[in-house]
Amino acid sequence: MISFLLLCTPVFALVALGWAAIAGGLMPLSAIDVLGSFSFRFALPALVFQLIGREPLTNLFEPAFFVGYFASGCMVFALTFAAFRKAHQARAGARATTATVSNLGFLGPPLILAFFGPRGAGPLAMAIVSEVMIIMSIGAIIMANAGDNDRGIGQLLIKGTIGNPVIVSIALGAGSAVAGVALPAALDRFLTLLGSSAAPTALFAVGGALATLRIDQATIRVATIISLVKLALYPLTVWCLLTHALKVDEFWSSVGTLMAALPSAGSNFVLAQNYTDDADRISAGIVLSTLVSVVTVPLVGWLTIHSSSP
Repeated sequence: MISFLLLCTPVFALVALGWAAIAGGLMPLSAIDVLGSFSFRFALPALVFQLIGREPLTNLFEPAFFVGYFASGCMVFALTFAAFRKAHQARAGARATTATVSNLGFLGPPLILAFFGPRGAGPLAMAIVSEVMIIMSIGAIIMANAGDNDRGIGQLLIKGTIGNPVIVSIALGAGSAVAGVALPAALDRFLTLLGSSAAPTALFAVGGALATLRIDQATIRVATIISLVKLALYPLTVWCLLTHALKVDEFWSSVGTLMAALPSAGSNFVLAQNYTDDADRISAGIVLSTLVSVVTVPLVGWLTIHSSSP
């Protein structure tokens, strides 16, 4: 638990810094929108492209694991979307995405590799494809096209894909991974530098949004539901489906459960900020899930390691 707390410390520090900067008047409120826009349009696409395109996915693919993990994510997304459907389609999409898309880019690599070693790279790559490439795309399209009922589904998909830099980077990263394309060293360093700013800017903006947030009963309810789904229902669904329905090897079941138990990603706030009026409650859900995960993730990790031991 202590090691995971130390791993999460930079997350809390960046959120706290953003909160202090806005609450103390050190930066204008407009900085939240500027940082969010930079992260969404430039930094996050670079990060996503590298996360998906860095490894040849054909060499890391385990069909049963991918099917089980992806199906679990889809079920949790659909259930959360249905639970919030009355709020508004865009808000429901943002909340369902936040309850499903994990902090795989920031916390995933060090945590999974620490628990499972280099073998964890395979399931981590498949989880990124499942959550970032597919489920985040679905959520972004729902948010971007909420209320646009005059167009056919084909037009909505084209509009939601071409107009979304994150989805474009996902498609390009997947194509690069499948083709095994090696980027020029200078371009790779540029993308690394740009992508590394995605988490700090998003988390700083989350903290800034919290400084303007009114903690009312509705915000507490939304953040609590998102955190419960993300930290409890999602990993439980993954564990049940992989262990009992698909009967995969214990290693795959354990690593999938631990990845699903990670807190919500800061990129969910960036999407909500660009496409909905619900960014404040999304930021509350991200922060609450991260705080609670300091206890729940080490517990899930301990349970998965012991359940997979001979």
